[in-house]
Amino acid sequence: MTSKKILLGITGGVAAYKAAELTRLLVKAGHSVEVVMTESATRFVTPATFQALSGHAVYTDLWDERPSNAMAHIDLSRRADVFLIAPATANTLFKLAHGACDDLLSTLAAARACPLIVAPAMNRQMWDNPPNQRNMAQLRADGVAVFGPANGAQACGETGEGRMLEPEEVAELLEGFFCAKVLAGKKVLLTAGPSYEAIDTVRGITNISSGKMGYALARACRDAGAEVTLISGPTGMEAPLGMRRVDAASARQMHDAVMAEVGQSDIFISVAAVADYRVKNPSAHKIKKGATPPTLELEENPDILATVASLPAAPFCVGFAAESQNLLEFAEAKRQRKKLPLLVANLAQQAMGADDNQVALLDRNGPHPLPSMPKPDVAKAIVEHLAKLLPQNQ
Repeated sequence: MTSKKILLGITGGVAAYKAAELTRLLVKAGHSVEVVMTESATRFVTPATFQALSGHAVYTDLWDERPSNAMAHIDLSRRADVFLIAPATANTLFKLAHGACDDLLSTLAAARACPLIVAPAMNRQMWDNPPNQRNMAQLRADGVAVFGPANGAQACGETGEGRMLEPEEVAELLEGFFCAKVLAGKKVLLTAGPSYEAIDTVRGITNISSGKMGYALARACRDAGAEVTLISGPTGMEAPLGMRRVDAASARQMHDAVMAEVGQSDIFISVAAVADYRVKNPSAHKIKKGATPPTLELEENPDILATVASLPAAPFCVGFAAESQNLLEFAEAKRQRKKLPLLVANLAQQAMGADDNQVALLDRNGPHPLPSMPKPDVAKAIVEHLAKLLPQNQ
């Protein structure tokens, strides 16, 4: 995202240490960060730490006289693009939900002229406490964005929901927060990664797809406001935050997973590099090396994209074509054969496993070539284009 002015609020929890790394990441990304801390937060990390990391003075006092009009609670939020409170303790969430103004941070939230985001952090029982859940419901109803919390080990030694997201995760969600919500209200079903067709218990037929393009597209759809279900082949990557992941190793498993989900989807994006063929009779045991190499008999896998596109009430379908030659010719033939409103074409030898990609978007108006870009940027461009092709936008 372009450079933003971020007001970072830090409250009194053990997770305040994560705010230091978050500040570093945001500044490294080119953003201007000003920090406001509660008195309790200063018991965990000193203001000097955040002054050094942000390059700006840190504010802790409602009566701070440094602003020319002595109104820090007004000025700080008025010059910010977003007010992010991370960590946000249960006590802070209570104050925000009820409009309390008893310190600088809570007064800033009440007087803000920018969006408010909270990243909760607390013990699992505090998170589940009914009053806290009522406060969270009120904040969401008031339009406050909530990042997290995560489920995991906590400082108290317990494990459960309430842990603050990691700094990298907060930074990722913050980037998506500023994206145009061109897919708001849409449900996106997306496949990504390779498929794996077993030969025996230890060997199989697969390909060099990394899943990076599919995961980037899943993230871009999420950032555009969509509810995303990711059906993933074996990639070794964690699914992006805020979406449901379904694992599917083989083409048949991926087909079955897609058909179970597609009825609730508005958009289907088929990014996965699915094997066209599978071994007809895979061995139940490891095939031992012998004098005569084994002969593999193959049979065709189901065509997932063609099956979905031919449904009576098919979602908006986006396909991918990875070719090694005659890119536009072969890709357009595939688009027409499968009756797709949008197809993304790329050269397999350049795209698979790489961090960058160069694609052409093919629709009924012809090809729309894009320059070579990092895959996250390619994903954003694809989402922007497909959003314009949705029926209500034509």
